[in-house]
Amino acid sequence: MRILLDECLPKDLARELPGYVVKTVPQAGWASISNGKLLALITASAQFDVFITMDKNLPHQNKTSGLPFSLVVLRAQSNRLEHILPFAAEILPRLAGFKPGHVYVIASPV
Repeated sequence: MRILLDECLPKDLARELPGYVVKTVPQAGWASISNGKLLALITASAQFDVFITMDKNLPHQNKTSGLPFSLVVLRAQSNRLEHILPFAAEILPRLAGFKPGHVYVIASPV
């Protein structure tokens, strides 16, 4: 499974998802691209199975049904590493069940 982390997330989240290929949006060469264009690039590239973001507006402002990857929205207190790392324990066991074209919202695991 290949995971893409939005640029609003700390890159250190990748090391908390062992056993998966994880890249950040900047590592993919797509830094500073608007959400709609970013979703189109992810789709066209066919390189990722899951896109993880904190942008709660992304699913409401863009068509997400039919996307060839899952969209996971983290609802954290902030994007600081201390607030994001606890999500790894919530994400890991659920990854296999994430379906393309679906949006999964994960609230703060506090």
